[in-house]
Amino acid sequence: MLERRAAFAAAAGLATASLIRPAAAATDSGPLARATRPEDAGLSRDRLGRVTAWLQSEVDAGRIPGAVVAIGRGGKLALHEPVGFRDREARAPMPADAIFRIASMTKPFASLALMMLAEEGKVMLWHPVSRYLPEFKGQKVGLEGAPVEREATLQDLLRHTAGLTYGALPGPGPAPHPVQSAYVAAKVADRSLTSAEFTARLAAQPLMFQPGTTWEYSHATDVVGRIVEVVAGQDLDAFIRARISAPLGLADTGFWAPPEAANRVARAQVDPVTNARQAIPDALEKPRMFSGGGGMVSTAMDYARFCQMLLNGGRLGEAQLASRSTIQLMSANHLPEGTQYGPGLLVRFGGLAPAPVTGYGFGLGFAVRTAQGRSPVPGNVGDYFWGGAYGTYFWIDPKEELYAVLMLQGPSDRIQYRYAMRQLVYQALT
Repeated sequence: MLERRAAFAAAAGLATASLIRPAAAATDSGPLARATRPEDAGLSRDRLGRVTAWLQSEVDAGRIPGAVVAIGRGGKLALHEPVGFRDREARAPMPADAIFRIASMTKPFASLALMMLAEEGKVMLWHPVSRYLPEFKGQKVGLEGAPVEREATLQDLLRHTAGLTYGALPGPGPAPHPVQSAYVAAKVADRSLTSAEFTARLAAQPLMFQPGTTWEYSHATDVVGRIVEVVAGQDLDAFIRARISAPLGLADTGFWAPPEAANRVARAQVDPVTNARQAIPDALEKPRMFSGGGGMVSTAMDYARFCQMLLNGGRLGEAQLASRSTIQLMSANHLPEGTQYGPGLLVRFGGLAPAPVTGYGFGLGFAVRTAQGRSPVPGNVGDYFWGGAYGTYFWIDPKEELYAVLMLQGPSDRIQYRYAMRQLVYQALT
């Protein structure tokens, strides 16, 4: 997706370009103008310095190789700074335009893609998944094969209440559920599968929960990506390039990077806590399946542009990807009272878990803050966020007209970096 090609061809959704920097589009000019002083964006220069100073201390202590951070407020970019090493072993410094595997920060892209099709009347959120992917018809719940009380809908996919799960998640947590073990045995996550082969194999597995009853982090957004492909008649890579990346000028955002970008790819290091290097797919490798749940690469600046578009209600400059009402719908809590949660929620997500106990819910692609004072980190009701398993993280706070993006690769405890970013960014507000 990210190889060099002739030109963006957005007409009819058939783009052919990728990781080519459009003139002026991927710079700090235009709709994402850099503030002359951080104070012009309502942020203290001295206090913003604490963000990069803390990250540098983590680099110096050997806990992370490096990072890139981007922070904006009021439509102005207040901070865009690299820290440390792109590749510690090679002693290669981190460039500001370093390319990172963003893992689950792909989910907002795939979710927006589906919502764009909904705006065109091509999908309806209340329709069952099987209307678009017939292999999901007649699913059963649990290894005992109980019938579903109702079919999972597209809304269920977007908010992770479709009864699906992941076979195995990295990090601490409870022993695998029998359905998760069945996923592993069936090799649902085999990287050799195409999108069509993946959904066929996934649909053949039992559901972990009755649809609509339980929030369980899952392959649901991968299914969202496959629905986009079927409805749009093109692969997810091509759709996102044509309909999202090209209009926003996201020159370095897609499902892989071209060979000429090799000296910009951020690498994980051997983690001093685990004494191992996190296994991260090569950013230069074209995947067989374009995973809507976790397959993309990006830069801090590209993701900042994406955040500013969401903060603007679907628009960045002359490009309007979605309506304000659609972004409002996506960033609202869609989990009804009485929603249950799968095992290990707080162990995996900590104080940012999308549950009432932490003051968060979940919208259509990201977690949403619903109450003040329950999470251990600052924020406002209505802010929304998500992160990636390889260390990336972003959030958007409409009340403060604020977004923040953190890009790093491979820390053993990614949650602490999410906590720290929140604390350090909000203390810099003037």
